[in-house]
Amino acid sequence: MPYAVISDIHSNLTALEAVLKDIESRAIESVYFTGDAVGYGPSPNQCVELLKKSCKILIAGNHDWAAINYTSADYFNDMALHAITWTTDTLTSENITEIENFKLLKSSAERNALFVHATPKDPENWDYLMSKNDALINFEHFEQQLCFIGHSHMPIMVSVDTVTGKVITDKERMELKMDSRYIINVGSVGQPRDNDPRAAYAIVNDDTVEIVRVEYDIRKTQAEMESVGLPFKLIDRLEYGY
Repeated sequence: MPYAVISDIHSNLTALEAVLKDIESRAIESVYFTGDAVGYGPSPNQCVELLKKSCKILIAGNHDWAAINYTSADYFNDMALHAITWTTDTLTSENITEIENFKLLKSSAERNALFVHATPKDPENWDYLMSKNDALINFEHFEQQLCFIGHSHMPIMVSVDTVTGKVITDKERMELKMDSRYIINVGSVGQPRDNDPRAAYAIVNDDTVEIVRVEYDIRKTQAEMESVGLPFKLIDRLEYGY
C-alpha cells in the first residue's frame, strides 16, 4: 500500500490542509512526518493538532525544539528568531507537551525506513545533507533501505547500489530496487525553497517514490502572517518558493 511522507510545515495550515486533502484524494491512509511543524508561519497550534491527528510518526525538527527551548535558536537569522519567539509565546501548554513527545528519529519495520529531520548522522546537530558526499557519509549511519529527511526545504533523492556502489540522484521520481538504498528529502509543505512555491511531499509505492507538488492559497497564509506581525521577508518569500 502507498504511503506519504511530509515535512517542514512551518505553521502553514493552509498548505498542510491542501496536502492532506491531496493525500486523501489518492486513498493514501498512512502519513509520516519528518519535522518542523512550527516556525515561520501563523498557525502553530492548529498545525501541531492536525499533524497529531493525521500522522503515524511525528519527528522533531530544529524549529520545533527551538520553540520549546530544547535547542538554542542563537544561530537563527533575525527573521527566523522573530518567528520562533512569537511561536513560543503562541503555543498552548498542550501543544508544547505534544512537541516534547516528538521523536528525534524513529524507524518503521513495516516500511524498512528511518525517519529523521536533518541527517541520520548526529541528528541533534541539525546538519544539512546537500551533496552526494554528504549522502554517502550518512548511508553509513542507518541500516534501513530508506531514510526520509527534510530540513533543507529542497526535495532530492539519492540512491546507492549496494553491489556496484553507483550513486544516482533525482528531484522528482525514482524507482525502488531491492539492491539499492535511498535517502529521500521530501521537500517542504509550508515553505518550499527550490523556486517552486507549491507545497511538496513524497508518495512511496512498492516500486517508486515521487515528489508531488500541490497548489494552495498562498495569499491566505500571507495575510494571516501579516495579521500577527511576522516579518515581511518571510511573507514575501512564500510567493516565490525561496
